Amino acid sequence: MRHQIIYTLLLITIPFRTYSQEKVTLSGIINMKTSTETIIGASIFIPGAKASTITNSYGFYSVTLPKGEYTVVISCVGFETIEEHIALTANTRKNFSMLEKSKNLNEVVVKYNGSASNIQKPEMSVNKLSISTIKKMPAVMGEVDILRGILQLPGVSNAQEGATGFNVRGGSVDGNLILLDEAVVYNTSHLFGFLSVFNADVIKDLKLYKGGIPANFGGRTSSVLDIYQKEGNNKTYHVTGGIGAISSRLSAEGPIVKDKSSFVVAGRTSYAHLFMKLADNPNSISFYDLNAKLNFKLNDNNRIFLSGYFGKDKMDFNNFFSNNYGNSFFNLRWNHIFSDKFFSNASVIYSKYDYGLKIKYVGIDWVSDIRNYNFKYDFSHHLSDKLVLNYGINSIYYQFNPGTIKPMDSTSAINPDQIEKKYAWENALYISAEQLTDKISLTYGLRYSYFLRLGEQHVNNYANNQAVLFNPELQIYEEGKPTSITYYNKNKKIIDFGNLEPRLAVSFALNDDQSIKASYNRMSQYIHLISNTASVSPLDIWAPSDQYLKPEILDQVALGYFRNFRNGKYSLETEAFYKKIENKADYIDGAELIAQKAIEQVLLNGEARAYGLEVMLKKNTGRLTGWLSYTLSKAEQRTPGRNAEEPGINNGKWYRANYDKTHNLSLTAAYQLTKKWSFGGIFTYQTGKAATYPIGKYQYQGITIANYGVRNANSLPAYHHLDLSATYTPKPDSKKRWKGEWVFSIYNVYGRNNAASLMFEQNKETGLSEAKRISIFGIIPGVTYNFKF
Repeated sequence: MRHQIIYTLLLITIPFRTYSQEKVTLSGIINMKTSTETIIGASIFIPGAKASTITNSYGFYSVTLPKGEYTVVISCVGFETIEEHIALTANTRKNFSMLEKSKNLNEVVVKYNGSASNIQKPEMSVNKLSISTIKKMPAVMGEVDILRGILQLPGVSNAQEGATGFNVRGGSVDGNLILLDEAVVYNTSHLFGFLSVFNADVIKDLKLYKGGIPANFGGRTSSVLDIYQKEGNNKTYHVTGGIGAISSRLSAEGPIVKDKSSFVVAGRTSYAHLFMKLADNPNSISFYDLNAKLNFKLNDNNRIFLSGYFGKDKMDFNNFFSNNYGNSFFNLRWNHIFSDKFFSNASVIYSKYDYGLKIKYVGIDWVSDIRNYNFKYDFSHHLSDKLVLNYGINSIYYQFNPGTIKPMDSTSAINPDQIEKKYAWENALYISAEQLTDKISLTYGLRYSYFLRLGEQHVNNYANNQAVLFNPELQIYEEGKPTSITYYNKNKKIIDFGNLEPRLAVSFALNDDQSIKASYNRMSQYIHLISNTASVSPLDIWAPSDQYLKPEILDQVALGYFRNFRNGKYSLETEAFYKKIENKADYIDGAELIAQKAIEQVLLNGEARAYGLEVMLKKNTGRLTGWLSYTLSKAEQRTPGRNAEEPGINNGKWYRANYDKTHNLSLTAAYQLTKKWSFGGIFTYQTGKAATYPIGKYQYQGITIANYGVRNANSLPAYHHLDLSATYTPKPDSKKRWKGEWVFSIYNVYGRNNAASLMFEQNKETGLSEAKRISIFGIIPGVTYNFKF
């Protein structure tokens, strides 16, 4: 505690020397001129004072300068640069409105930050994709997809063909904290990962943190994907939409009270299942989702936002079984400007993910869900032109329902059952500082997280506190038997955990075009995805940490070199990273996870590590833009025996994680041929994911049984495909309100049958064992008509 107090006092007292100078503060909001939509990450630069800052997640900026006259330069990707002369004699509130760049052949369409900003900022392992960039990528079935853009970044890969979610730097899917308007999204996919739940028509900004994660984020060990929805146009009404081969979308925005309040609402739905029915196809798959947001400007210092999302996927296979899953959330936010230097945001959030399964021939109806109630209050204090202090609190209450089991009808032999619900409470305090000098930029902070498991629940007790037993005769792990059961009343503490999580990122500018950056962060993860697959599936279950399922603790370091060439026309980013995770859950062979009432009986705690090198070369301007990203990495885990007699998993040796991809290459390009025609292409190559193959077989009572080798010693075939798209805009210079374009796309142009898995079976004619590749997607053409008015 004494060190924490000293640390805090140092942060607060550093800027006091500057207060003796005659200084004033320039602050305000930066928004779009046509809609007053606030702009995130706009750069404010004052050349005469060599001072700069950027707008926060709500468009607010603040910079402190000596009294005097200055030229203020404001820039942001996709907008016209503003230069304005200002005389500062007192604290000044000044809002700026930026005009979007008109479309031309030399438009900047791929750029993450300004050429100086990406060199000087201490941010590293961070990628920001503009919506204009994503919309230039090839569209699957004509549908622009945000997660496909994320997958083209270094250090990011998908688990496999048809899998949902993504892996970052050798981390598991549940290690990604995915936020939409600050609300947690637990499953990001529609149609088995073919599309994401994020409708690009209503997305305003997104940023992916792979390392150097700021102290205001916590609860995961791999990455943070922070996405914000549009706030709505408070000046005029607009409608945007698209009609595609398997789905369509429509969004509308406009003022409720002009210049005071606005709304945006968007919906998508698929209808491929209707065509299946017409063709007498017994299978059916469909989805729909709805986004909405309200924005109220009470006065210059107060704004209220209400946003929400609801989505659902439904699948029915041959009238054999059906599956459905979906996300929903609501968020009420309050932005308040206390002063020219002091900004706050308070949020109250409800989030839910539910998933269910009906097996018709058995007559079982199984439903599970996870819900959380979240309160967060964040403050940003611009103490001086060189120091910004951020601090806040976060409190999340969880409710886990592992499974409600019901009979489908009166003829079913299934007995109703409710697997005990679980409850937990996660709290956090954080403080961080952003400090600038001429050559060195720093971001450093500390987060304290506290996790509390709560009743009401029956908790199993085991001999020697071991829920998994080792059978020395068979040399296998087996489920333990409880010796007693303890009941905890509602809100009674079962167990608690607390962790300090320091964060540090530093940038040293060699010159205006080159910098070296380094970062370190520790993070704790208290909730876990109970899954022995490489990706999220609709039936995976989330569970809280307890005395058996320990919290994961991550330590990650990274070192990078950044350079701009030819005035920012080209840029190079290289990073090396190393991360290790304590208490990585591992499952015993043959573990059954579905409807598991005592998950502790099939898991052991081990460790994980990942390390690698990432390279990204970008061309930012001109007709041809894009980037080449390459990642060389290794992801491993190890679960040693608990004593000298136990072998652990794979004899306690390091083995490949399910999501290990040694090589990951992506080439993304966009070409503006004319004002009417533009083209996009993506080529992706990844090492095949880890797999376990049988090494022999034996007969037992007339049944052939496969004998498998050590875990993940093999690999699926390499994963690669090429996607192309062409966009045709019939009247690009039309002054009419109605604007339309046609998008033609081909997914997997050369028809690569990428393996989702391999199935081993005996050939009925030859009697020999053989492996069959199971592929999900072949060549998929698509066409969509997009419109806006």
